[in-house]
Amino acid sequence: MTDSLAGLLSIALLVSLLAVVYVPLGDHMARVFTSSRHLRIERLVYRVTGVSPDAEQSPKAYVLSVVGFTLVSAVALMGLLLGQAHLPMSRDLDGMPFWMSFNTAISFVTNTNWQSYAGESTLGFTAQMAGLAVQNFLSAAVGIAVAVALIRGFSRSRSGSLGNFWVDLTRGTLRVLLPVAFVGAVLLMAGGVVQSFTDTTATTLMGDSQVLTGGPVASQEAIKLLGNNGGGFFNANSAHPFENPTAFTNLLEVFLILVLPVCLTRTLGTMVGSRHQGLAVLGAMTFLATISLTVTTWAEVSGASMEGKEARLGTWASSLFAVATTGTSTGAVNSAHDSMTPAGGGTVLVNMMLGEIAPGGVGAGIYGILVMAILTVFVCGLMVGRTPELLGKKISTREMRFVALYVLTTPTLVLLGTGVAIARGSTVGAMGNPGGHGFSEVLYAFTSAANNNGSAFGGLTVTSDFFQITLGLAMLIGRVLPIVLVLMLAGSLAQQAKVPVTAGTLPTHRPLFVGMLVGVIVIMTALTYFPALALGPIAEALA
Repeated sequence: MTDSLAGLLSIALLVSLLAVVYVPLGDHMARVFTSSRHLRIERLVYRVTGVSPDAEQSPKAYVLSVVGFTLVSAVALMGLLLGQAHLPMSRDLDGMPFWMSFNTAISFVTNTNWQSYAGESTLGFTAQMAGLAVQNFLSAAVGIAVAVALIRGFSRSRSGSLGNFWVDLTRGTLRVLLPVAFVGAVLLMAGGVVQSFTDTTATTLMGDSQVLTGGPVASQEAIKLLGNNGGGFFNANSAHPFENPTAFTNLLEVFLILVLPVCLTRTLGTMVGSRHQGLAVLGAMTFLATISLTVTTWAEVSGASMEGKEARLGTWASSLFAVATTGTSTGAVNSAHDSMTPAGGGTVLVNMMLGEIAPGGVGAGIYGILVMAILTVFVCGLMVGRTPELLGKKISTREMRFVALYVLTTPTLVLLGTGVAIARGSTVGAMGNPGGHGFSEVLYAFTSAANNNGSAFGGLTVTSDFFQITLGLAMLIGRVLPIVLVLMLAGSLAQQAKVPVTAGTLPTHRPLFVGMLVGVIVIMTALTYFPALALGPIAEALA
């Protein structure tokens, strides 16, 4: 079997698996967040935490809950990392340096999972499990909760509430993430991924002794991918054979990355009472992802370079993994993105610049593309001279203020951060490569941080205090501010009454609107980032 045929069959199998689970999992998540019934274990959680599960929250209360939970989680995780030496199963490792712990805590709490350290030589088992793995669950559940709140904003009429964040967080964790992650971890272990609490001393072919780091890898790997987190147990991430040993585990990991973002489009359609609308959103996501995968695979295969790629996986699997992780907010890697061709590396960079909406992160993809859909109906309304509407809600000046601020937040962080870094003389010494590729390394770092992705062009050294602080702030602001704007937008929509569909209403579930949505996303990205891309991957390709 040729590499091309094997690659095409893998993609076909992946699409088939996603199609099989699309309806049942998507409808299950819709039931989870619309049911009035609380499970016994959930009631126990509410009793311990003092939450009133039947009390709804206003948009302001929902925002304060999300922001407060995020900040408290960051402080708690930072304390755990600083005091690692006093924890059981620390493997005799010291605590993290202050600014590295600051960066890492923000990274995992914001679902970015950017890593400026080598996991196997920096963190013990307790820090990995009680610190990082726990946040892998909770940060993903926060993203789902925010997406569900925005969907409620569309589905409710004249309502002053968006649900209860603590209930959404608990249900997302216990009813969605935990069961799927458990099954994923078992399958990964069956595929050869390590799950232990010991290191192993092996004898090499030369007769020397070598310590092979073990640990609870499979359990963390499953939620790392399912929750679109991306932080690896090992420094090599999913290129490490203990995290991703075979073609089977590689395909399973890509499936875990995509399954929730894809199925949440079904959840959207079910909760707003328009399954066609969910399919339209999925269609826009699929079109963008297909173009990205085609360009990346073509660039890497035609480049015929195996530098930075695992021989056991090959170019096709590496390209698929790269597109999946940058099209979502996962950030995991099974190859070195720094070694990709200018066209391939530039494409995965653009995936993040699009806002990671193809299909996007867990929850973040849905609310990100819905914001772009609002922008699209606004543009369409200007064309025909009608007040724009989406899913029965009028889009007025107030809603567009939230949309405009949302659209401007991430590019501001990316371009400002990159500009400040490039202006510093010491950044040249941190670059692994000169010229356009070195600029791409810096641009990629801030794009990854501000978009809460976490992958990197590994040639850039980011252990200095400057990068620890600036990338940490980019991750925090790039996560919290868009969430605040989305929740305020949701509250504004929920307060409106539903408007009836008329002959002049723009159908937003048909191919014409999907094409308009894709066009607006691409044009906005091009206008915002083309000058920066021209200095980086485009300049490198032309050189």
